[in-house]
Amino acid sequence: MIGEISIFGVFVPTLILIGLGALVLCGAVTMLLSSIGFYRFIVHRPIVDLAIFLLLLAALADASGIFGSMS
Repeated sequence: MIGEISIFGVFVPTLILIGLGALVLCGAVTMLLSSIGFYRFIVHRPIVDLAIFLLLLAALADASGIFGSMS
């Protein structure tokens, strides 16, 4: 079930909070991949960054259990 979290009386959808967490993790993964030179072999970096974000978002959503079990 998709829930909401109350932050100072404002109800925030759980998916937004998970998305913010995925954005932070995506930034860390992007910096790590950039520092080891991974992006030298990539033609379209924004597409790879989007794919990393979506994978992290799906993994966090599955781990949190807000959509039930995805498997």
